Amino acid sequence: MISNVAVFCASSNGTKPIYREAANELGCALATRSIGLIYGGANVGLMQALAESALAAGGRVVGVIPEVLVDLEVAHHGITELHVTSTMHTRKALMGELADAFFILPGGFGTFEEMFEVLAWQTLKLHRKPIVLLNIDGFYDKLLGFLDHCVGEGLLRQRNREVLLVAGSVEEAFALVDAARQSLHG
Repeated sequence: MISNVAVFCASSNGTKPIYREAANELGCALATRSIGLIYGGANVGLMQALAESALAAGGRVVGVIPEVLVDLEVAHHGITELHVTSTMHTRKALMGELADAFFILPGGFGTFEEMFEVLAWQTLKLHRKPIVLLNIDGFYDKLLGFLDHCVGEGLLRQRNREVLLVAGSVEEAFALVDAARQSLHG
């Protein structure tokens, strides 16, 4: 059983309403399952949708935001807990420590960087937590193709590529986490 999921996602909404809808669905699904949400602490974009939907469904929401982004990303002060860290590095370390699994929604550089860091941590055996990419409306198709290209070029091992689980929906993401946790800890 997982207690907390860290979700990496954009501080903007993107161009397609389906991205915000997925963030809303995920926030609600976490709360309904009594799983705490660990996220970037912002009150804008997909982060806001995620946090607000989890709160509306009675969920526990923990934000982790570095001092430099408190004003820039408009820190969400209406959540269960807000941790303000001194650096981005300490933000990611705390999110990783608090999480039992990681979900990635659509995002940009920050989301990519967070995703690749937890993937590298798992590859280096620094954790054994499931990492699920929610490929909403094919958002990550080209990135997934590039990762397969890296395997084909001999620069990424297939077993390391397989660390990144890919779901097309919120429900599938939870099913993948359940299966991965059984595999990792079974």
